[in-house]
Amino acid sequence: MQHLYEPPRRFFQDFGSSWSEFGYALRLTRRELRGGVGGFRVFLACLVLGVGAIAAVGSLSAAVESGIRADARTLLGGDVSARLAYRPASEAERQFLVASGTLSETAKLRAMARSLDGERRSLIELQAVDDAYPLYGAVGLAPAQPLGGALASGGGTFGAVAAAPVASRLGLKLGDRFRIGDAVLRLSAIIESEPDAAFAGLLFGPRVIIARAALDETRLIRPGALVNYDYRLRFLPGSDAAGDAASWTRAARAAFPEAGWQLRTDADASPALRRLLDRIGFFLSLAGITALLVGGVGIGNAVAGFVASKTNAIATLKCLGASTRLVFAAYFMQIMALALVGIAAGMLLGGVLPALFAPLLNGLLPVSLRLGLYPLPLAFAGIFGLLTTLVFSLWPLAAIGQVPPGALFRDRVSPARRHFAPLALAASGAAALGLAALVVLTAADRRIALWYVGGTLSAFLLFRLAGALVVAGARLLPRPTRPLLRLALGNLHRPGAPTARIVLSLGIGLSVMIAVALVEGNLAVEIEGRLAEHAPADFFIDIQPDQLKGFEEIVRDTPGASFDQVPMLRGRITRLNGTPVEEAKVEPQAQWALRSDRGLTYAATLPAGSRLTAGAWWPADYKGPPLVSFDAELARGMGLGLGDTLTVNLLGRDITARIASLRQIDWTQLGINFAIVFAPGTLEAAPQTHLAAIHVAPADEEGLVHRVTERFPNVSAIPVREALAAVARVVATIGSAIRLVALATLAAGILVLAGAVAAGHRRRVYDAVVLKVLGATRGALAMAFLIEHGLVGLVTALVAAGLGTLAAYGLVTGAMHTEWVFLPGPLVATAALAIILTLVLGFAGTWRALGAKPAPYLRNE
Repeated sequence: MQHLYEPPRRFFQDFGSSWSEFGYALRLTRRELRGGVGGFRVFLACLVLGVGAIAAVGSLSAAVESGIRADARTLLGGDVSARLAYRPASEAERQFLVASGTLSETAKLRAMARSLDGERRSLIELQAVDDAYPLYGAVGLAPAQPLGGALASGGGTFGAVAAAPVASRLGLKLGDRFRIGDAVLRLSAIIESEPDAAFAGLLFGPRVIIARAALDETRLIRPGALVNYDYRLRFLPGSDAAGDAASWTRAARAAFPEAGWQLRTDADASPALRRLLDRIGFFLSLAGITALLVGGVGIGNAVAGFVASKTNAIATLKCLGASTRLVFAAYFMQIMALALVGIAAGMLLGGVLPALFAPLLNGLLPVSLRLGLYPLPLAFAGIFGLLTTLVFSLWPLAAIGQVPPGALFRDRVSPARRHFAPLALAASGAAALGLAALVVLTAADRRIALWYVGGTLSAFLLFRLAGALVVAGARLLPRPTRPLLRLALGNLHRPGAPTARIVLSLGIGLSVMIAVALVEGNLAVEIEGRLAEHAPADFFIDIQPDQLKGFEEIVRDTPGASFDQVPMLRGRITRLNGTPVEEAKVEPQAQWALRSDRGLTYAATLPAGSRLTAGAWWPADYKGPPLVSFDAELARGMGLGLGDTLTVNLLGRDITARIASLRQIDWTQLGINFAIVFAPGTLEAAPQTHLAAIHVAPADEEGLVHRVTERFPNVSAIPVREALAAVARVVATIGSAIRLVALATLAAGILVLAGAVAAGHRRRVYDAVVLKVLGATRGALAMAFLIEHGLVGLVTALVAAGLGTLAAYGLVTGAMHTEWVFLPGPLVATAALAIILTLVLGFAGTWRALGAKPAPYLRNE
């Protein structure tokens, strides 16, 4: 019967042995940690930098999101908002709104503000408000005064308040008069702040606010004029709607299914602002993750150097009977303890940084940051740091267990070959998969996150391969006759050389900077060169059908001027294949087309700048059921194809059309084009205006705009050259911001470089002592080390230049569909930066080695 008790006895013996080994490993860890963190400074710095960046971005995003939620009603302008394009609410719709609470009505449109003499003008965003506006918050004016008083009529002239650029462009002082449309208005105050500014969306000009009664005097509201009516509600306390805004929106849609209004609650008070901030936060988080991953190379180097420094101790432990499991557990716990310290420091830094940036951001954002401790982003940052540590540390930790004790003692004169344990490889792979899954699951756009994961993996593999090729190439090159060159070249491929690690870590940051600079440079060439050359000078909107003849006369009287024009209407997509857009499955890249009303037109022939990708264009004399030609990319994102139906609400009427063709549209030509083009016979009877694009010499542009806007005050001119200049400034600003973010990755690479130099300090001392004994001078050794570091920097720059240029070329010609222009400036600047970094850091790390005295070192050895 004794054999029946053998397995349980062995189990409890093994269990007790495991606990005994764990306790001994814990004691070893505690004793090792008493010696300080020498050799782990780069390890800790990489973790603090990466985890701190991720935690800071997450905490800052959470603070902004909390601010948006706290100010939601102020941003929205009410508890709920209903927007109608082209038309005001019907009597039945108005009664429904009035019965729900306190109502405020505003009308928004683009217009031209002109000085009284007509010599100065400015495109503006005009907002006409009633006495109830604003329902929440207040409009900040200078000088301070109630909005109602500033807009009131005095001496037969209505008041107006305007943003400072309007007064500057028109040369106005407080009390001066100016024109909008047919109305003469008095500038009463300058707008300093608006409660619902974030809800306004994209603005084509500075804001001017007038009274709702003054809008009639402007005579801007004509059939087909591009005007939006916003109705904001403040629910009555205790009403059913006050408790559930979402139920009110469902009731509004059910009561008026064809109203075509865009309904919002305070839950989505400022979707444009949320999307912008989510997108910025998402990309900044990816930048922080990249910095952490690049720092992971430094983590792996630090762990490998630590294990190498403990070779004698590990060998002694194994000779005394310690198992590989015990040795691994002891040093693994030590690494994890230090990692937790670094992660905690990074989380603390990330939690503090938003408070430091708050004064800078409060002036840029329409909401105040709600600073505080947000556990979720800090927890995610900590998990990122922990998984990165596991990915890069398990491999070098586990390798030592595969080497017998005798080989470990011989490691100094004859390094043993490390065989990696399958279990360590599997654990590292599992940690890497967990890290990738975390990136995707926490991303605002999972499609981009998947591309990021694939691109990051490819970049690491490419740079690792490039580093290996550099080492192999240095080994295969003929040996130079000059001793200094031979020594420098030999140091690139000698055992333990950090060449491949430097190319990997420093090269990724440099390649990102090169790609950003080349993409920005190509965009600048495109905007300032090709687009400016072919783009129209101005777009004119709100041209009434009976004004077309007079408009054409003015253009033809201007030498060398020409124009293109199309009828223009605006409608809102409400159904896809009969399914309401709120319920349809739409890809993120196509959702923007469903958030508000869209421009649309009708045409007998295929518009210029379009290319059919599917289907056929209708005959010029087509008469039949409604047909539509749709943008191919939007159709793909919405899951639509030929024969499917698209429903557009126009002036409260749903029009369902079958998709007859799909088009690829070249938006870069800046010509007149629309994502939605109807066949003839459907929209001709609807109220509409015309959109015109004029081509005219810069010297004649001002005069032409002056004559058009003076003769037709309701027509607004949008200057394309100014818009292109603004776009160029935005591109430059975004490029600068991305470069700053790329510096975090480069900083991680610099840390890895510094760690590699520090790890090779002992070898540098050994080399310097031996060469001094053989007669080498300090100057000669310094020159050899400089040549070595210069070669590493140059090779890294060349690899980064090649891969960065390749990435930029793919983005410019693929995603952006523009022509490629090679710009050598960024490549030269980056190469210089790489060489300087490696020279400065490398030489700083080897300077102490050059001062080593041979005699004491040889006696100690």
